[in-house]
Amino acid sequence: MTTFHSTRSSTDALTSKQAIRKGIADDGGLFVTDQLGETTVDISALAGKSYQQIAFDVLSVLLPDFGEDELKQCIAEAYGSQWSDERITPVKRLGDDYVMELFNGPTCAFKDVALQILPRFMARTTPADGDADEKIMIVTATSGDTGKAALAGFADAAGTGITVFYPQGRVSRVQELQMTTQTGSNVHVCAVNGNFDDAQSTVKEIFGDQELAERLAADDHVVLSSANSINVGRLVPQVVYYFSAYAQLLEQQVINVGDEVDFVVPTGNFGDVLAGYYAKMLGLPVRQLVVASDKNNVLFDFLTTGTYNRNRPFYETISPSMDILISSNLERMLYYMAEKDPRLITYLMNDLAQYGAYEVPPQLLAQIRQLFATGWADEDQVRQMIAECWRDNHYVIDPHTACGYFVMRQMPADPGTPRVLLSTASPYKFPRVVNEALGLKADGTDFECMDELAAATGTEVPAMLRGLESADVRFRDCVEVSDMAHYVEQCANRL
Repeated sequence: MTTFHSTRSSTDALTSKQAIRKGIADDGGLFVTDQLGETTVDISALAGKSYQQIAFDVLSVLLPDFGEDELKQCIAEAYGSQWSDERITPVKRLGDDYVMELFNGPTCAFKDVALQILPRFMARTTPADGDADEKIMIVTATSGDTGKAALAGFADAAGTGITVFYPQGRVSRVQELQMTTQTGSNVHVCAVNGNFDDAQSTVKEIFGDQELAERLAADDHVVLSSANSINVGRLVPQVVYYFSAYAQLLEQQVINVGDEVDFVVPTGNFGDVLAGYYAKMLGLPVRQLVVASDKNNVLFDFLTTGTYNRNRPFYETISPSMDILISSNLERMLYYMAEKDPRLITYLMNDLAQYGAYEVPPQLLAQIRQLFATGWADEDQVRQMIAECWRDNHYVIDPHTACGYFVMRQMPADPGTPRVLLSTASPYKFPRVVNEALGLKADGTDFECMDELAAATGTEVPAMLRGLESADVRFRDCVEVSDMAHYVEQCANRL
């Protein structure tokens, strides 16, 4: 039987449903299963399957305690008419390479892939202690995209509430409006005076606050859970699109069954690329996973030196969703690469908490580097890539995808191994930056910039983004980092 436990101890034995409901382990670790990779997905049967069928094949391996009917219902509800492309994550040619669009969901960002299905998973979990009145409060920190995708997924979901914190002034105007105009009786949105790392670290502390947990349970019948990729239910749906990309390359006769593929992944929190590692563990022929960073290149430094050091300047860049110095999901990869040694992970994470840095043993770094390559782009390079990608391919990319495009262009190409760039967000979420890069008018409102971009490129503004101009702002709260726990408690009182 597949069970889940913390990366920092192997004493827990939770089902996938229990792990999803709980979100994060009591010791601050992330839930993992030691059975990962024991059962694989048959890649010879991928070609010709729909996204929904591939999702069933992959998720039934990763979440085995969900029944067949339950899983199929979750998948049908999550990947239906709310997507603007029936392939969900279509793979398109980009010069000699390929791009996989992850932004055709309801909030125009890759987070939709997981956050359309996580509330469906959550609805099928049950309270640990049999409290029939128990409600779940989702508490999430966002660097820009998770917040809206989580709000859209959980809005008015029965038995749940959601509180989203975002760093004040450090997300794009479109991203902020997407969150602050969210409808739903169970949603709460609040800015934080600090950066994303401050917000995320405090959310983790809130999950570990035993006194708060006891008060919420006693007074409000509320338990806390997460929609960040620290939640295994947020992570595993992202594994599906790697298999979908492979299926599409098979159908396009780019590869034969068993051929290897490289994936280039813009990432800050390491969740998006970790899903590719899980896919490889499940039998997908992945040759290399390329981690692309922006100027906050903490992952680049780690993957090249073996030292993870968050004690560095924090840069606010034009790719705000990647402005992160503490990449939470790295912990899961380290656990598996370190031969499932929770003591080593505890030691490393204690060093990170105490000193702001840790160093992995040389043999572990050598093993990591066999699979993970890395690179990063500064802001001038990001702008240059947006311009060059349009000039060379007539394809518009957002600044996060541009980080990946830059890194991909720096890599020596292997004619026998296709490269797939993951495109994480619609360029219309960052219209001002994109317009500046393309030499278009960028001095009006974000909505005027959207219209300018559409007219100049012949692409279409997603209706859900264009409609934000006239949407009512519902949330204007802003708190200090030290007041976040109190804010969560107030929101729980209203559930």
